[in-house]
Amino acid sequence: MRINYYFPLFLFVFLNAFGQHNPLITRDTLAQKAWVDTQYNNMTLEERIGQLFMVSTTSKKGSSSEEKIKELIKQHHIGGVVFLPGGPGRQAKMTNDFQSVSKTPLLIALDAEWGLAMRLDSTYAFPWNMTLGAIKDSCIVEKIGYQIGKQAKRLGVHINFAPDLDVNNNPQNPIIGNRSFGEDPKNVANKGIAFMDGMERAGVLSCGKHFPGHGDTATDSHKSLPIIASTRQRLDSIELYPFKSLINNGLSSVMVAHLDVPQVEFLRKGLPSTLSDQVVTELLKHEMGFEGLVITDALNMKAVSEFAPEGEVELNAFLAGNDMLLMPENVLQAKEKLMEAYNRGIVTEVRLAASVKKILMAKYKAGLHDYKPVELEHLYEDLNTVDNDALYEEAMENAITVVKNNFSLLPIKKLENKKIAYVHFGDASGLPFLQTLKQYSEVTAIQAKDLSGYRKELARFNLVIIGFHKDNSSPWKGYKFSENELFWLQEISRMRTSNTILAVFAKPYALLDIPNFDTIDGLVVGYQNSKISQENVAEVIFGAIGAKGKLPVSAHSDFPVNTGIELKPLQRLGYSIPERVGMSSGKLAAVDSLVKAGLDSLMYPGAQVLIAKKGKVVYHKNFGKPTYNSENEIGQTHIYDLASLTKILSTLPLIMKMEEEGKIALNNTFKELVPEYEETELKDVTVLKALSHYGRLPAWIAFYIKTLTKNRTPSPDFYRNQPTEGFSYKVADNLYLTDAYKDSIYNRIGRQELKSNRYRYSDVAYYVFKKYIEETYGESIDKLVNDFLYVPMGLQRTSFNPLDKFEKEEIVPTEEDNYYRHQTIQGYVHDMGAAMQGGVGGHAGLFSNANDVAKIMQMYLQGGVYGGVRFLNERTIKKFNTCYFCHKDVRRGVGFDKPQLKEKGPTCGCVSRKSFGHSGFTGTYTWADPDEELVYVFLSNRTYPSASNTLLVKSGLRTRIQKAIYDSIIN
Repeated sequence: MRINYYFPLFLFVFLNAFGQHNPLITRDTLAQKAWVDTQYNNMTLEERIGQLFMVSTTSKKGSSSEEKIKELIKQHHIGGVVFLPGGPGRQAKMTNDFQSVSKTPLLIALDAEWGLAMRLDSTYAFPWNMTLGAIKDSCIVEKIGYQIGKQAKRLGVHINFAPDLDVNNNPQNPIIGNRSFGEDPKNVANKGIAFMDGMERAGVLSCGKHFPGHGDTATDSHKSLPIIASTRQRLDSIELYPFKSLINNGLSSVMVAHLDVPQVEFLRKGLPSTLSDQVVTELLKHEMGFEGLVITDALNMKAVSEFAPEGEVELNAFLAGNDMLLMPENVLQAKEKLMEAYNRGIVTEVRLAASVKKILMAKYKAGLHDYKPVELEHLYEDLNTVDNDALYEEAMENAITVVKNNFSLLPIKKLENKKIAYVHFGDASGLPFLQTLKQYSEVTAIQAKDLSGYRKELARFNLVIIGFHKDNSSPWKGYKFSENELFWLQEISRMRTSNTILAVFAKPYALLDIPNFDTIDGLVVGYQNSKISQENVAEVIFGAIGAKGKLPVSAHSDFPVNTGIELKPLQRLGYSIPERVGMSSGKLAAVDSLVKAGLDSLMYPGAQVLIAKKGKVVYHKNFGKPTYNSENEIGQTHIYDLASLTKILSTLPLIMKMEEEGKIALNNTFKELVPEYEETELKDVTVLKALSHYGRLPAWIAFYIKTLTKNRTPSPDFYRNQPTEGFSYKVADNLYLTDAYKDSIYNRIGRQELKSNRYRYSDVAYYVFKKYIEETYGESIDKLVNDFLYVPMGLQRTSFNPLDKFEKEEIVPTEEDNYYRHQTIQGYVHDMGAAMQGGVGGHAGLFSNANDVAKIMQMYLQGGVYGGVRFLNERTIKKFNTCYFCHKDVRRGVGFDKPQLKEKGPTCGCVSRKSFGHSGFTGTYTWADPDEELVYVFLSNRTYPSASNTLLVKSGLRTRIQKAIYDSIIN
């Protein structure tokens, strides 16, 4: 009789539930309605009431806990399970077990506001909402919502209790803080909509929380009942604004918080909002028109659990208008109370049907009408893809916020004038920050125990970067400066000898304790102390990337919400992962295999390989050792003899600059450069032909042979074992060449006969160019190029005669010389001719690492600009990167090597015609491709222990690696 009596009203309510505003309705409305009806009609009253409960469990606990949940499922027909901390593999297995014993598929829930890692180990943590709130482009937040939703779905989770829609306008809030998108209601709403859209697109139900707003309180509702004392007008314009916006945009569910909101619940003082009909039914459902699923916050929290006896809390929550009762303290007692209330008519069939059918609609929308168990195989791999890092990095790049920039100090320019120190504050690591800073310039880490120590150590620097690093393991960790740090910060920044940049790797509220910022010149907020955040902030400071973020909260009276200074990048190399630039990490693994195969085949003892695309280094690895017997591995700071790469990294940029200044022209002849050659066969060789290796010059001249005895040892006529007057050219340890031999070199070049008129690679022209350059400027080319290029670009590991700057152990040896110098060649140029010029040749002598080589190649790719400085004109680079004699079967550009004209040549055959580069005798290679915005660097010492080892050359390994690089480009 009861059902018949209420049937017309029940039918009206049911049909209304399928109205156009109900966010739980799917496109296949009729199929959804039929499934919901069938499930509901096949349930007993006890089973229907059981659907109202969502209990908690954790995959950390043992089998006894799991069995208790199974018993609740089988005997009491609960509607869902929310998982607390544990692991993904264990949770997936438990989920399958639970679903296998449930008559009606279970709704599986998780708190995954910033990803599964909020609750589960071995999963990914995306940036916190406060960080996302700093991003102007909401599309990025949508991507994160989608990625989190995709991972939740893969794990068998159907509803994510996210996004958090609290407007955090109280810095003292102990439980929300970083979980909020900020204090601007519109920003919170926009970010919440984006996050929700992404998650729902992935097939996971959204849940806005904590209604009606948990942001303006200093009380943790897990421990006691917070009071929201706002006026109703303020509630409408601030706390409720994001919820209204998301409800209007299809929010699937709302979680009601345990709050005392006297301006809404005015009938019963101190009644938690979860139990308030005024809050849940009148405000949320009627006034705001929400027709989706209403879920309580956990009913075992102190703010509500102490309000009524066990069982009564759940009943009151249901009567207030909630549909699903989360984490009841005692399911059996709560169920009994609800059964009793139903039988007494307190809970009507219409009321019960409305909630249970909404729960079933949500299950249908989540795909449970076509339930499939969680696939356990490859679960960890699927949840931890490289796409996570790519997305995290994109978010971080857009969130980082510059809030102060006196004197346009940021990004740092004019590196040649900077002496930079780094000071570490905070209780967490700042190593990734420091390491990335060091990629751009020499940065010295300073430690001291007190202020006087800092003053003494910092007196020799003119720029101090202070990194404030706080624990990033959870959003609730401490974020404040210590008293000492606040004092030191003020005093260090007052030092007149230096400018100060403060980088904060914590929530913006950390700035509230700083009395004033008058003496702090640059201020960057990185929000979190993750590795990626630290790296990206360093890149912002040096201009590898720009700054776009806005403060999501007021961080100080000087820095209100939405403060943010936009910085444009300076075109310095950044550091990222392949997926950010349209390459595949998986496919690039082929590079590892190839380089390791070269090691195994004894092509070289060790190597550095670097790949950059679109201005970002995405592959930078080191292999092997300096020698086959070394104990230490090759590191990124080891430097190699670049051999003929010297031509395009040293001499050629100087020639290009001279051409721009009118000091040299491509049609100049050798007799114009070196008047002594006017009567020689070389007199009419032009700069263009010589640089194109079409000048009929000999390949090389073995100058050293004529300085040896009959026993092929250095002759005492030419050498001394220590520097003496007239013997200053150091060619190796304890071996000094006579200064007079310089003239002998150029005299011998002048006596050369021209060869046949065809392509012939030659070093000889670069002796001539070296002489002309040095005589023109009155300086040696090593100093010229260092001042012109290396220092302004921040090249710290690039030098001629590296033993003048570096320890011997930092330099990779090139050969065990048994034919000229008769010793290990380490720190001295391998090329004999360059060695006989004091280690500084126009064709050889430069030492560097892969990172510095890439910077110069990137400068070329960028049309002569790097770090905000124009070193060369774009037209000049185009002029020199042109093949003028291709019609003569000469592939070379002007100084640059170019792709082969026929089948074989210096590249993989897969590069563009615009590409350029060079190779070196010692086993080096670099290539740049403007079309793909790609730089590739390979450095090895294939000549160790003997230059007769030509396995690397014969194998074509360097170009096979190049082919693997191009194969890894996916878009």
